[in-house]
Amino acid sequence: MTTTWLKERSELGVSVGLVVLGVLVLTDALSIPTDFAQRGPVGPKAVPILVGSLLLLVAVLLARDVLRGGKGEAEGGEDIDLSEPADLRTVLLLCGAFLANAALIGLVGFPISGAILFWGAAYALGSRNLVRDPLIAAGMSVVTFLVFNNLLGVPLPGGPLMEVF
Repeated sequence: MTTTWLKERSELGVSVGLVVLGVLVLTDALSIPTDFAQRGPVGPKAVPILVGSLLLLVAVLLARDVLRGGKGEAEGGEDIDLSEPADLRTVLLLCGAFLANAALIGLVGFPISGAILFWGAAYALGSRNLVRDPLIAAGMSVVTFLVFNNLLGVPLPGGPLMEVF
């Protein structure tokens, strides 16, 4: 009987996860060292404490809703046949493109490794245009590099193309 009750209220697991996450965020936030002279008017603890408190609030509201009989709606799904197995070839190709990016980014920089990642993802998902795909991948990679490196100030490894940008 207890197992059936828990299965019918499985959303409580999400609520427990939110409580754990909220407590973790609050614990870490309260241990942040602050020096009055170094902080601004709000301080470094404000946002983590707000986020942790909101996580706890959402956990309590979700648990209350579930215990009162609320249930999440079943997802409508997409136009897929759930009885068919997963396409492992596509998943493995995507993993390969990601791992190639991770292995090459330090050696050749983000513009080249990102182009390999974007082209590999397009190939894995079914695009087979041998002229257009690498050009779009290279363009996306360079634009991504420039946005992160130059506009956002997040340094990405440039590799041998570092002098170009």
